[in-house]
Amino acid sequence: MTHDCCARSTTNHIVKYADDTTVVGLIRDNNDMDYREEVKHLVDWCRTNNLILNVNKTKEIIVDFRKHQSSHAPLYINDTAVEIVSSTKFLGVQIIDNITWSLHTGALVKRAQQRMHFLRRMKRAQLPPPILSTFYRGTIESLLTNSISVWTGACNASDWKSLQRVVRTAEKIIRTPLPPIQEIAKSRCLTRAQKICKDSSHPHQGLPHRLIGARPPNTSLPAKHVGEASHPGREWAPSLQRITMRPSLLSFPEHCCSTVAQKNS
Repeated sequence: MTHDCCARSTTNHIVKYADDTTVVGLIRDNNDMDYREEVKHLVDWCRTNNLILNVNKTKEIIVDFRKHQSSHAPLYINDTAVEIVSSTKFLGVQIIDNITWSLHTGALVKRAQQRMHFLRRMKRAQLPPPILSTFYRGTIESLLTNSISVWTGACNASDWKSLQRVVRTAEKIIRTPLPPIQEIAKSRCLTRAQKICKDSSHPHQGLPHRLIGARPPNTSLPAKHVGEASHPGREWAPSLQRITMRPSLLSFPEHCCSTVAQKNS
């Protein structure tokens, strides 16, 4: 049981999934002592519970948006320096230290195109459109929309074009209209925001109201805000850009974030 392995500082957060552990730290004023103490505490906890941290598989990513970035001292675990990387995969999502998503969307498109081969084979076998649509939604659309509410807000036009190209190709094979990726993203983001608003225990329960403002339903936005609102999640971006992370171990300064991800062996 790992219920007692939890963050000791309010600026840190520990994410546990199976045998993977990620430490996220918020760093302010170049003071990363809380983050380093959190990592040390995690190492001690693992040693006490007869677990061995695989330092070779541990990576650290630092997200820093300050204009004048300072050098970051290496993080040591058992006298071994943790490798600092510019990108890492976290629960299937490719995270880059500049918080752009071209690498992630490119990987999604590549995997979707590989699965498109099976859709073409099924088409040649003269399977009816309803079966082809079911296969598309279960194997291709589900891949393209995985965690879409996380990364959709910062996608650029090129990313959306690449994703939608996969959908158009599938439409030509199935010969039936399919929902655009951006429409799915908008729906998922709105659903997620509504759930957060209704969940009084959620740490960001009031965030959508503070960012968007109290606006009655079906009220149109001013013209200058329409473009911003058409991109789900864009109004949340400023708060995300002030985090610092390191993967395998992840730590973040206030304008910089750091995350460390670790596998136990």
